[in-house]
Amino acid sequence: MADAQHSEQTESKTLNTELETPTLDAATEHQQPSTEPTYNHQDAEYHDGDAGQSSASESHGATVATAEAADEDMSMEDFAAALESFDREQAAEAAIAQGDENNIVSGTVVKLTDKHVVVDLGLKSEGLIPLEQVTDHTGQSKLHPGDLVEVVVEREEVEGGYLLSYEKAQRHRVWDSIEKAYTDKVPITGTVLGRVKGGVTVDIGIKAFLPGSQLEIRPVRNLDAYIGQPIDVRVIKLNKKRGNVVVSRKEILEEEQNAKRSTTLEHLEEGAILNGTVKNLTDYGAFVDLGGIDGLLHITDMSWGRLTHPRDLVNVNDEIQVKVLKFDKDKQRVSLGFKQLTPDPWLDAVERYPIGARVRGRILSVTDYGAFVELEQGIEGLVHVSEMTWSKRMKHPSKMVKPGDEVETVVLSVNPNDRRISLGMKQLLENPWEHLSERYPAGAIVEGRVRNLTDFGAFIEIEDGIDGLVHVSNLSWTKRVKHPSEVLKKGEKVRAVVLGVEAENRRLSLGIKQLQPDVWETFFDQHRVGDVVKGKVLRSAQFGSFVEIAEGIEGLCHVSEAADALGQPVKLEAGHEYDFKIIKMNPEEKKVGLSLRAVGEEGSRADVEAYKAPAASGSTTTLGDLMNWKRGE
Repeated sequence: MADAQHSEQTESKTLNTELETPTLDAATEHQQPSTEPTYNHQDAEYHDGDAGQSSASESHGATVATAEAADEDMSMEDFAAALESFDREQAAEAAIAQGDENNIVSGTVVKLTDKHVVVDLGLKSEGLIPLEQVTDHTGQSKLHPGDLVEVVVEREEVEGGYLLSYEKAQRHRVWDSIEKAYTDKVPITGTVLGRVKGGVTVDIGIKAFLPGSQLEIRPVRNLDAYIGQPIDVRVIKLNKKRGNVVVSRKEILEEEQNAKRSTTLEHLEEGAILNGTVKNLTDYGAFVDLGGIDGLLHITDMSWGRLTHPRDLVNVNDEIQVKVLKFDKDKQRVSLGFKQLTPDPWLDAVERYPIGARVRGRILSVTDYGAFVELEQGIEGLVHVSEMTWSKRMKHPSKMVKPGDEVETVVLSVNPNDRRISLGMKQLLENPWEHLSERYPAGAIVEGRVRNLTDFGAFIEIEDGIDGLVHVSNLSWTKRVKHPSEVLKKGEKVRAVVLGVEAENRRLSLGIKQLQPDVWETFFDQHRVGDVVKGKVLRSAQFGSFVEIAEGIEGLCHVSEAADALGQPVKLEAGHEYDFKIIKMNPEEKKVGLSLRAVGEEGSRADVEAYKAPAASGSTTTLGDLMNWKRGE
């Protein structure tokens, strides 16, 4: 029945093309709402049954008569053009009325506006395609004035013109191939147009939706990076009625990965050397795609030297060669190495870097205790802060070097077991301590500035890099100094005497009290044991009392010597003065022993001699007389 109807429609359309009125007015006159048979352009069927043949004959005669009359006013070409325009317009209006998306018409692009593409369809009004239907991933229109375009007429707008659909025409044109790709599960190449909620749109002839989860095997954070890129996708879902197509790239990648993994596993074993692609970088290493299976290249296995981050050696998408260190078949975990492809540079480091050799390198990093110098790939040395300069005034190594500097150093020691090389920079400069004893012999008077004060003394800088120590015991002959701050101030300019130089230990001993005569030496020169001196008691202890017998000179009167002539103990009061006899002298230890009792005994002996003097004239003196005289005295 459908075939017969289709045949009848075809015959009717042919009949109309040849016989219907060539002008719109004539066509209008021919449309009568009477019992005459009518022709419907939408279904191409005749009505009113038996009256069809007679009506058709009458209509045919009228048409021929009208055509003959029209020959006088227009040519056959004008007639054909008008007839074609009329047929096209009738077909379009019929398609609009029926909502037929399969009715595709052609037109010419007239111009582009900010919202539409204006198309001349040869109808009574122009058609409009929404601009977003024909823009690519850059926002530029695929159509330009003068281009031929196929569209579907959706409806006639109230304000005039037709609303056209470029997408529906494209969908109709490519739908068969999309359905075939879906059925056969074959890939389709498309271009990512832009982001939408939940994924991206891909142009595969029509716009298809690619969910973000189906873009890569692993989750993707930056979808914008794929915009404009051509990719292969697989149709996983489609709905022709709604015109929806969903595609996946992940399925294709997973199949490729599985195929590569099978091939890779055939050759994967410990010790194997493979090529791979860096897929991802982390703080602890890099993941390398070996072909369907990823391996971890740990940062400690990247270089024989020290790396702060894997990006210092490799970048994402780099093609590198690696060595398989470990392979767990059950868990499919692979540990890789890069530095293992080259010999360990520390194996012959002793031969290549002998002690005393001058070597050049690049500063890698600077710390509080020194600077690390890269001598070659995998070989680093440390210049300790104490080996940077002869001066002791440098506060931080960054004051001398910074990362990236090229420096020359001297090898001080090599320890290949600990992978350490000690370097020096000051060794390239003249050592100011080597000839210091010639420039500052013992006894020489020098001048400098107090650089630092400590509990045990003061450091005085006499020239750049040369500091001398004045021990607290060498600050004063007479004063008992507990801290250098009692005598000196930081930054103060002072004079001192060189006491000694130890160039090998970089020590210079200075003295300030030596600028003045030694009061002890003077005292020992002027006094002898047995001399009676006057002294003031300074302080007392359980074993005796300390007595000042001259400026800066102290002596000790032991408790056993603090007695009178009769041996009775005498309490020595601090601040009181007494006469003492020197009973002991030790110049080396600067000690003087004093006795109060010896002074009393000396006085008693003198009294006896004075009493005995008159007896020399002839009288006799007895012991009893002497005792009585003493009591009376």
